[in-house]
Amino acid sequence: MTIADLDAARAVPKALLHDHLDGGLRVATIMELAGEIGWALPRTDPQELQVWFTAGAATKDLLQYLATFEHTLAVMQTEAHIERVAYECAVDLAADGVVYAEVRFAPELHQQHGLTLDAVARAVTDGFRRGERDVAAAGGSIHVFAIICAMRTEQRSMEIAQLVDRLRSVDDKVVAFDLAGAETGWPPSLHAEALAFARQRHLNVTIHASEPPDLELIDDALVHGAHRIGHGVRLQRDISWRPDGTAELGPLARYVLDRQVHLEMAPTCHVQVGAVPSFEEHPIARMLRLGFSVGVNTDNRLMSDVMPSSELLAVSRTFGLSWADVERLVTNAIESGFAPYELRRRVVDQVRARFAVGA
Repeated sequence: MTIADLDAARAVPKALLHDHLDGGLRVATIMELAGEIGWALPRTDPQELQVWFTAGAATKDLLQYLATFEHTLAVMQTEAHIERVAYECAVDLAADGVVYAEVRFAPELHQQHGLTLDAVARAVTDGFRRGERDVAAAGGSIHVFAIICAMRTEQRSMEIAQLVDRLRSVDDKVVAFDLAGAETGWPPSLHAEALAFARQRHLNVTIHASEPPDLELIDDALVHGAHRIGHGVRLQRDISWRPDGTAELGPLARYVLDRQVHLEMAPTCHVQVGAVPSFEEHPIARMLRLGFSVGVNTDNRLMSDVMPSSELLAVSRTFGLSWADVERLVTNAIESGFAPYELRRRVVDQVRARFAVGA
């Protein structure tokens, strides 16, 4: 048994660990909020605007990909707008069959009109809670948590790490610290002080590592305490395939496999930014079958024009995944999540029960 079509994919209980709040807005919401604030968008037709965002993502250039966020961030500079976007994120993910999600954002990018870091974070988690309540009232269920990012091209990482440390004691939706943004030339080691603080305070840490210099960025993330790797697709450079189909692992790949460091993979995004030549050449299925802890993610639903279900269906079809393979992708992610263990254990048990009866 495997996934037959998109409707079947939506019925599969899914987990999402790598999704950016400012990369997942509804096109209609962008247009409405842009109208409220007088912001000029590059297109005025909803379909054309979606095409414009996706074209920017498909350049195979991370900096051009990131440039499209100018427009989503422009409409996320008030508490009301941020709360609405977070609310719609939770509702949209639940409608797509997601039962557990961790969504990330960089509060420093939402301060153009004077919001405090705390106010930004509160607006996000308030939106998640409202979305969870409305989903539950409609008979569904989703758990959505927040990962707070520092921009690696800026110098506020200690301030953001301290924000995460402060908020986690008063807001149980805040679960982790991340470094995001342009990567080449901006290794985690540039933020060694903030990452040392995160280790000392026992913060959960995930760090983006999807760009050149490939293995060096992944290694640097692990050396500085990452519990998960954002993307990690370039780890395939440390895996050699013999003619008989067996694999020889280099020291970094061996470390990641042996310690089950989770890789937050987003195949469509990886093709778009040039990390892999094509979807068919993505290593997610081969790495799953080798025993790596990998999951399927969307990264930026708007820019990549994907949803968790469409991405899971594409992976399943492209690589001929079995029902057991799909279940492993989902449970890998939940088990590697940063929410309290007891909650994740309950969600995993519920997910496995649904897989046992065909979801």
